[in-house]
Amino acid sequence: MKHIIILGDGMADWAVPSLGGKTLLQHAHVPHMDWLAREGRNGLLVTVPIGFHPGSEVANSSILGYDQHIVYEGRGPLEAASIGVELDEDDLALRCNLVCIEGDKLKNHSCGRLETEEADILIKFLQEKLGNERIHFYTGVQYRHLLVVKGGNKHLRCVPPHDIPGQPFHNFLIQADGAEAQETAKLLNELVAASQRILENHPLNMQRKKEGRDPANSIWPWGGGYRPKMVPLTETYPQIERGAVITAVDLIRGIGHYAGLRVINVEGATGLYDTNYEGKAQAALDALSTDDFVYVHVEASDEAGHEGDMHLKLQTIEDLDKRLIAPILDGVKDLDEPVAIALLPDHPTPCEYRTHTADPVPFVIYYPGIAPDHVQTFDEMAAQAGAYGTLQGDEFINLFMQN
Repeated sequence: MKHIIILGDGMADWAVPSLGGKTLLQHAHVPHMDWLAREGRNGLLVTVPIGFHPGSEVANSSILGYDQHIVYEGRGPLEAASIGVELDEDDLALRCNLVCIEGDKLKNHSCGRLETEEADILIKFLQEKLGNERIHFYTGVQYRHLLVVKGGNKHLRCVPPHDIPGQPFHNFLIQADGAEAQETAKLLNELVAASQRILENHPLNMQRKKEGRDPANSIWPWGGGYRPKMVPLTETYPQIERGAVITAVDLIRGIGHYAGLRVINVEGATGLYDTNYEGKAQAALDALSTDDFVYVHVEASDEAGHEGDMHLKLQTIEDLDKRLIAPILDGVKDLDEPVAIALLPDHPTPCEYRTHTADPVPFVIYYPGIAPDHVQTFDEMAAQAGAYGTLQGDEFINLFMQN
């Protein structure tokens, strides 16, 4: 049997009073998600172990069965792998957002809508002005980029920028978690200040402001770590001889790289509400014809949650159902081998809260011949009555790969 995991990033949410106390999953029209719930078996999954920040790097690698106490090194090294930057043992890799600062506040974590082509100009400018033998800036995707500091110390306290929209950024600058990291923290904070000085009046930002768009006028380093020690999934699960990951997000590409999965890039996949759902669905079906395991990641709902846009998040959930899940359910019928399907978010990103939480997420597993439980809809509340109960650690992936 082949296996596919469909991951709606940040899709879970809290109850919304204006929706009659329903969550967005409960309110949305998602007949194909509900079909999976009705025909499969359901449960809740703890994707963020106690003591870890509820980031996508933690949640997604946990879903794949990786023990965070062993493999966790932050987002930076994963994003380095995704863009082909090989790290030396003493390299500290950090996620480097281009953000918008307005006055003394961090207006947003993504500069509104920043195209990769625009960002590439700014990242190359930063490397020219601030880079040296020790400091290297690398272009990623849209607002998500990479900063590598040779000889940097990873014991830092960094706040993800999507956790502090509208708050004074000075209150959240990098702090050393121990005396040995003070030099690294000082260096990074100096880079933040220097980036603000040189980016504010860059011609690209001047043009963005003229057009009424947010300028990308500061860097924000966070999620730093060293090269992680992850065992490929092919070594853990013999039934996976070849696997693939489909995503628009560097972080997930990096997880896939270290997990031994080939990365499939889909034209028009943006990580936002306008992503190419149909292209991702077709890429998944094509991969299932040659691979044993496929991980399809869709970022759109998470971004809508960070924006606090309930209506946009509802649209992304319904688009995922209609434009990706529906064609996959239809397409697997024509494959020569049966396919086990799992659907879940990695974590909630409540619109009210505008950042990630560590609440357990609903999941469903379906494959031909499975004995359904009594759950009728795919949502946070219905999953509580699922046959699988509440799982954590590698229990989900082990259960999924048994069939």
